[in-house]
Amino acid sequence: MIPVRGYEGARVAVLGLGRSGLAAARALLAGGAEVLPWDDSAEGRARAEAEGLRPHDLTKPAAFDGVTALITSPGIPHLYPAPHPVIAAAQEAGVPVDNDIGLFFRSFATPDWDRFDQTPRVIAVTGSNGKSTTAALIHHILQEAGKPTQLAGNIGRGVLDLDPAEDGEVVVLELSSYQTDLARALTPDIAVFTNLTPDHLDRHGGLGGYFAAKRRLFAEGGPDRAVIGVDEPEGRYLANQTALGAADDRVIRVSSGRKLAGAGWSVFARKGFLAEWRKGRQVASVDLRGIRGVPGAHNHQNACAAWAAARCVGLGPKVIERAFKSFAGLPHRSQVVAERDGVTFVNDSKATNAESAGQALKAFGRVRWIAGGLGKEGGISALAPQFGHVAKAYLIGHSAREFALQLGAVPHEVCETMARAVARAAEEAEPGDTVLLAPAAASFDQYPDFERRGEDFVACVESRLED
Repeated sequence: MIPVRGYEGARVAVLGLGRSGLAAARALLAGGAEVLPWDDSAEGRARAEAEGLRPHDLTKPAAFDGVTALITSPGIPHLYPAPHPVIAAAQEAGVPVDNDIGLFFRSFATPDWDRFDQTPRVIAVTGSNGKSTTAALIHHILQEAGKPTQLAGNIGRGVLDLDPAEDGEVVVLELSSYQTDLARALTPDIAVFTNLTPDHLDRHGGLGGYFAAKRRLFAEGGPDRAVIGVDEPEGRYLANQTALGAADDRVIRVSSGRKLAGAGWSVFARKGFLAEWRKGRQVASVDLRGIRGVPGAHNHQNACAAWAAARCVGLGPKVIERAFKSFAGLPHRSQVVAERDGVTFVNDSKATNAESAGQALKAFGRVRWIAGGLGKEGGISALAPQFGHVAKAYLIGHSAREFALQLGAVPHEVCETMARAVARAAEEAEPGDTVLLAPAAASFDQYPDFERRGEDFVACVESRLED
């Protein structure tokens, strides 16, 4: 646990008692604060009471009298589409609102660091797609290199559940826009931006607000190094705003699909080969094509970002390449779950929007595509350029019929359930086909989250292959 510093003896309210909220409450108590926890649900309040925390109703008048700060969970809106009533009351009362990420950055460094030979560092990864894989790959590289490291944030553990830093440790954080938007302290040593595609637009008041939330990771704390994907206009803008000039090697530009020229520092992938360039010359190269944990161009972009971050902490090319080869990938993200008679079954349940599903489709040659769920604005119409990869689509969930209309002449079948979709795809698959779950939709119509949806896909595949 990271005890929260700066609130000893203060009354601090905590709104939302899920994973991050309870971790924040525990860390505040460890730092000597008086914690006033609240959750809108009876289940959340029960979780707090089970840990000995007495709920404090923050919806009552004068609930913020004498309160120093409100710590809110990332999923609770604080501005758009409308502030949660408790957050609005805190703002009206002049009580600062923060989240667990802000508490982490103000509390991570301690006087114990004065006796360390190497100061601990934080690598923070944000972006629309690929940030989980990038963060996990960086963490894996550090582990394989023998460096002390922990992984947290939007993946794995909550940030305040981390152990206090060791000498020379590198903490890797995956941070969503919900987390970066509100944190009052954002001071990573190395900040990584993967890419930007439209998502969570209602929460941020549009694409500009969404990008602004991501940009705060670079603008607020001024990281020592910035690794920035420049395949979209926003990334190019961010790199331009961050660098002092073309040769400023504090900024490492990353791309998948094109060579990056210039006098600065860049890492890019083309035709399956990663190349690192500095000061106008190539300094390293690696063949990514046979590395199973990072299939496809979108994962090659993730590999480039992870390579750059690892280089920033002093790791050599051979060390990073070896770690790439032992990286198994993440569950629910281009995860190969089975192979039978020349047919590969891939779980990419994390592909919850059209952009990420399109990247998954491009990664494989001939696809039996399982898609559907609670569709987002626009459905899958933007994926038309990738329909040539689809031998047939098997549609599930709430948006199955809407997706069927958008597929047009592409062979498809409305299956409704995961079990039927897997069964039909497996029956019809031919050697060389990939049966791919890449839903292009949220999971909440049939599952509590994308993880459970992916687990059901794996279970259905295993059951089918056992028959």
